[in-house]
Amino acid sequence: MVASPISPEVSAAAINVVIPPELRWHDTRRGEEFELQTLTVRLLPDGSLAVKAYGRPVAGGRGAYVSFAMPDRPELRALVDAGANRAAELWRANTGLG
Repeated sequence: MVASPISPEVSAAAINVVIPPELRWHDTRRGEEFELQTLTVRLLPDGSLAVKAYGRPVAGGRGAYVSFAMPDRPELRALVDAGANRAAELWRANTGLG
């Protein structure tokens, strides 16, 4: 491995975590009901996490790419923690650019 004189500034890192069907919930935006299916988890520079939920319209179709707040439920917090730990394992094991 060649050392680089550049120390990059990382402003955030993000992962996507699939919400298991039994933990999904519905929310409404602009009169359209969505089933929330994924969480985007961002690691911020201060070490804290920010989470947004995304999903598909229940009525079908593509719908808009709209974010929703994640409810403060213990099982969803546990999913975020498990997803972050799994992502850390994958980063540690990465083999670099192909």
